[in-house]
Amino acid sequence: MLSDALEDGYLHVAQRRSESALQERVERLFVELRSDVYRYLLSLGLYPPQAQEATQEVFLRLYIALREGKETIRNPKAWIFRVAHNYGLKVRARTAWEQPYDPEVAARLADPEITPEMSLLERERARRFHQAVENLSVQQRRCLLLRLEGLRYPEIGAALGISASAVGEFLRRAIARLRSLTDA
Repeated sequence: MLSDALEDGYLHVAQRRSESALQERVERLFVELRSDVYRYLLSLGLYPPQAQEATQEVFLRLYIALREGKETIRNPKAWIFRVAHNYGLKVRARTAWEQPYDPEVAARLADPEITPEMSLLERERARRFHQAVENLSVQQRRCLLLRLEGLRYPEIGAALGISASAVGEFLRRAIARLRSLTDA
């Protein structure tokens, strides 16, 4: 019995030392690579606050992966940048559709064959449409944008954590609202 208690004590001390060594390893990697990871995430198109948060998330994932031992990480630097790349792209994709509409970009992309009058009418129509989309509720806008990406009602519901019938109702209201605002 006493030997079991001593063995448990030694195991507990060994686990604490192992945990402490793991924390020191991740801290060392964080200090060494955080600036590089941050700059890389900025180069992927993340805004500075997003890049800071993503950098922290990458190192948190490293700590969890090492602690759980589920993955063999032979090259921590390569692993960190692979995770930063994948996570950065995910963050950028998730927020890209939330960026405000910029009519100047649309004007620069316009077809040169279109007359100035046609261009003006098209820009005004696009401005009214984007303004109407901005006036939708957040949930209506998300449902509409996911539908425009080709997702079906059940897929949209799963992505947003709502039922497919709620998706249908949000889309119905969004379309009705868009019609009323763009026809006015």
